[in-house]
Amino acid sequence: MFVKSRKAMAAATLSMILPLSSAASTVGRRRTNSAPQTVEFSLRSIDGQTVSSESLRGETVVLAFGASWLPLSRTQLQGIRKLADKYSERGVVVYWVSTDSESPRSKNYATDEQLRAFSKKYGLNVTVLRDPEGKVSRQFNVDQLPAIVIVDKHGKASQPIGGLNPEGDLAKQLSVPLDAVLNSP
Repeated sequence: MFVKSRKAMAAATLSMILPLSSAASTVGRRRTNSAPQTVEFSLRSIDGQTVSSESLRGETVVLAFGASWLPLSRTQLQGIRKLADKYSERGVVVYWVSTDSESPRSKNYATDEQLRAFSKKYGLNVTVLRDPEGKVSRQFNVDQLPAIVIVDKHGKASQPIGGLNPEGDLAKQLSVPLDAVLNSP
């Protein structure tokens, strides 16, 4: 009798789990395969300029979200610069978006001057934007740092791209999604 009830319990459990796992996998697929979204945003550069989604319409943009406190490798930060160099002739504009806090009370605090020094130290050589409250990164569904978001010339943003090899060639790693955006109507 114990064996019979054990089998019945297993069957009942499976009958409840399988539909749930099927639904969960569908939700996951929808999120990763969802259509590009338009995100309206405005960010301040460390030089005091404002860059907005409206001002970027008509351009293909790469937003590389990160923070100075992350243990990013020099190769990865230089990869952002190389990406900008490689794709600038094709009309791609690359920005590094710092999520460092602007509050001196925060342990992740960085002034504009500190971010300039950080950028210079690692040869970033791209415009550094600030997202200290994380508002824009949340709008783009960025849930890990570093992450890359590609915005097409119509203002439609890709899903965040994370998990890139920090020692690999960033331009090569992003060539497929970038080329897809550049070759779309």
